[in-house]
Amino acid sequence: MEPANNVTEFILSGLTQDQELQQVCFVLFLLFYLVIVLGNLLIIVTIICSEGLNCPMYFFLSHLSFIDICYSSVTAPKLIADFLVERKTISFDGCIAQLFMVHLFGGTEIFILTVMAYDRYIAICNPLLYTTIMNKHVCSWMVVASWVGGFAHSMVQTLLTVQLPFCGPNEIDHYFCDVHPLLKLACTDTFIVGIMVVANSGMISLTSFVVLVVSYIVILASLRSHSSKGRLKAFSTCASHITVVILNFGPCIFIYLRPSTTFSEDKMVTVFFTIITPMLNPLIYTLRNEEVKNAMRKLWSINFSKSCPSL
Repeated sequence: MEPANNVTEFILSGLTQDQELQQVCFVLFLLFYLVIVLGNLLIIVTIICSEGLNCPMYFFLSHLSFIDICYSSVTAPKLIADFLVERKTISFDGCIAQLFMVHLFGGTEIFILTVMAYDRYIAICNPLLYTTIMNKHVCSWMVVASWVGGFAHSMVQTLLTVQLPFCGPNEIDHYFCDVHPLLKLACTDTFIVGIMVVANSGMISLTSFVVLVVSYIVILASLRSHSSKGRLKAFSTCASHITVVILNFGPCIFIYLRPSTTFSEDKMVTVFFTIITPMLNPLIYTLRNEEVKNAMRKLWSINFSKSCPSL
């Protein structure tokens, strides 16, 4: 007979137990979160309000920025608030909801990044057919498919976890609810579930990463036939996306493409892809993109009372 689930809440260990360090982390991570929200909102507003940024690449970038805000908002506010309390708790339902949302936005972001690579592949390798292939209808369906893929991935992860019995202990060695730390607390053998988790999360990350690497090898190889100016512009755009891909996929593969175990480094790695990467994305895409920077300058210079042009 399976043990009953009598856990109503979980206790999070947080990032650190040092009181002084927690105060420093509160200020630091609050600043990080503000940068994430404001930076990504700036990207979204700039793309919506700039007629010159109406191509598919910026359409996908606006969705990526929206996902980054949502993704970090699932974990960062709770983490920041927990720096101020001694006992860091989360209800069972809240924990499962957090698990679901983390994988929903994380999975969707992976698919959006893959779609963005496909967009760059078509733009560089088939420029004459670009507007035909990447029309507004197709781009919209790609975004919808990314959300559906993220939802399906998240549902699998959540259902695999929620059906497990939890009878104690209830202390999660993490700062948010994720699959591997929860599997350690289950009152049953989780070997098969662990394999299924790796097959779901790890293989999605790895497969998408391989597809991205192959696509960019093809893109870079095709740039040899372009002019020097064309190569420079294409390489600048691709370099930004490649940087974001590495920052996202590296930690994800480290965390999820392995057996259901936890390492001491896991907390720092997850901080990187749940907080640091969403904060760096706006900087990467603006600092290396003249079109976005010019659009931002123009946006600041116009009368802010003027409404945005219709899309």
